Amino acid sequence: MARMLPDKPFGQVPPEVTKVYRLLKALPDATYTVWQRLPLWGPQGPDFLVLDAAQRALLLKVAPISVRHAEQIGQQSFLTADTEPSALGAAEQAALATFRATLRLPDSITVPMAVIFPNLPPALLARHRPTQSDVRWADATLMQPEPFAAWVAAQLGAPLTPEHVQQLRAAFTPEVVIPPELTVRRPIARRTQAELTTFLLDYDQEWAVKLDLDLSAELEYEARDLTVRLINGVAGSGKSLIILHRTHLLRQAFPRKAMLVLTHNRPLIADLEARYQRLSPATPPVEWRTFLGWCRFHWPAHLPWHDPLGRTQRMELIRAIKRTYLPNMAMTEEMLRDEIDWLKDRLPLNRTAYLAADRRGRGFGLTLAQREQVFQAVVAYQQELKRRNQVDWGDVPRLLWHAVNEQQLTLPPYDIIHVDEAQFFAPLWFDLIRLSLSPTHGYLFLVADPTQGFLKRRQSWRSVGLAVRGRAHVLRRSYRTTRPIMTFATRLYALLVPDDDDDERIEPHLHEMPPGSPPELILLSSPQDELTRVVNELNALVAHGQVPHHHVLVIHAEWNGAEALRQRLAATLGADAVGDPAKMSVQAVGQASRLRVCHLNAVTGLEAPLVFVVGLHTLFEAMHSLRLSADERAELVRDHARRVYMAATRAGQKLVLTYVGTPPAELVAALAAARDA
Repeated sequence: MARMLPDKPFGQVPPEVTKVYRLLKALPDATYTVWQRLPLWGPQGPDFLVLDAAQRALLLKVAPISVRHAEQIGQQSFLTADTEPSALGAAEQAALATFRATLRLPDSITVPMAVIFPNLPPALLARHRPTQSDVRWADATLMQPEPFAAWVAAQLGAPLTPEHVQQLRAAFTPEVVIPPELTVRRPIARRTQAELTTFLLDYDQEWAVKLDLDLSAELEYEARDLTVRLINGVAGSGKSLIILHRTHLLRQAFPRKAMLVLTHNRPLIADLEARYQRLSPATPPVEWRTFLGWCRFHWPAHLPWHDPLGRTQRMELIRAIKRTYLPNMAMTEEMLRDEIDWLKDRLPLNRTAYLAADRRGRGFGLTLAQREQVFQAVVAYQQELKRRNQVDWGDVPRLLWHAVNEQQLTLPPYDIIHVDEAQFFAPLWFDLIRLSLSPTHGYLFLVADPTQGFLKRRQSWRSVGLAVRGRAHVLRRSYRTTRPIMTFATRLYALLVPDDDDDERIEPHLHEMPPGSPPELILLSSPQDELTRVVNELNALVAHGQVPHHHVLVIHAEWNGAEALRQRLAATLGADAVGDPAKMSVQAVGQASRLRVCHLNAVTGLEAPLVFVVGLHTLFEAMHSLRLSADERAELVRDHARRVYMAATRAGQKLVLTYVGTPPAELVAALAAARDA
């Protein structure tokens, strides 16, 4: 069977077009790829583009004309002197000619074109076939799988170069063209030569964009259930681009549907919305939210809103609770915080449920007696929050969920919800998403990279109530970064976590990635020197015009370190030249004029041609802390390995790492592997 894009006929098309679609899908050679031209672009063009493994192409236009109508055209031609005798098929041939005029192929390159008349016998066509046209005609006798397949194979043209295929696709499917500003594949230094290659979604990305694209009222009526699709992909495989292009297409096709795009952090959602506004400035609006921001936006009027506890205040409270309730337990403050969040992300929250909960994958074990102690500590933590009249961010979804289930709040129904970076979403979050989807025809589309899932990774899709078996697709090719950078990231992860048993993790196709410079490591003797060196390096790059400000992303492993670095850079480069992605507005992100500095936890989904990763030594030092048990150390190493993998793969073309002290053997070995890639 041929690969069809989209996977089902799209739009209100005549039954003859649907019939040809099915014949094309039944082509016996699996190496065929066939595109249906979306009705969104009007009738002036072919209905189908066929491409085989040898890059031979054929453009097809379907003429949904009946025998009776064709005979009437013939009678009119005979009786009326000024009517062209070849009027049959004239509209289809004109549409093909109009499309041919838009192609920017050299004159020496010819893509064969054909008009298919599924209802007309050969004798009738013979009387009307134009003698001067190079457009082929096909009649009803070919509308069976075997003769149709033989006819298609005979009509294919000469093999095209990859560049000519790109140009043909860009004209036939303009929806797959990626505006240059939406990709980090642009150069990081000035270049004077022309950039000839248009960026297009690849076949896998386009397939994902067009999955279940036809959400017509008839299909909605028949579905009567929540539909879920999952796209798992390696870092840089275009998952966010899929969200953007899919939202763009669906908004044009269904302007009245309620659509929501969710992710987990503010920098990413601002970046997505800004890019969408450049991609789709004229379409009706779409709602863009972080999940917790969405909870805040729909907060019930009867519940007073209290700003959740900040990170520093929260860790002080957790530290005090641990000293009082868990003085002798080998559990760090961070692990207690993580256990509290894990508890709050699930329903119900009570002693019986916690003692019986399956904690496999948590990274550290607890006996029944230890669970009792931990639960008492959690109760004390919640009581202290209540005494202070405060909440933390884990309480926000819970309170909203209770308001909905107690019928104190009705969430607005959405027809379509797209979730980017879905690996970070908690079970309770998905419960609320299900409650907000239309009960008869809600559609949930998820994209995720399990390798990056260090925040909410201790779950499976089944555990959050999503049936994705048979409805998941994997993208293994990364387009954001280079082979040396991806080799470094994957090799370091493998060295740090050699016994990783995570079945969800995806191995990238490194051999398909472009070459580039290996990551650079700058060794320093103190954090102060590290800060000064990074400021000097960036000042030399951007102040002298070698690299635009918005081509640079600086990631710091510590919250305080990120803020200190941001302040130093602002003092050196100017306050308007440096920004915190977590605080930048959609408009500021869209202007793309600032060097971005952020903490490691806030950078997921962001990207830049040039990335600095600073403060790595703090992550490796934490892994080797003497305070950790074996289970705790294994869990921390896994989480930090994922963090470094995620940070490194933000880079499109150049990655710079700084390290205070002697670098660990794993880091040195991963850099050596990158140099050999």
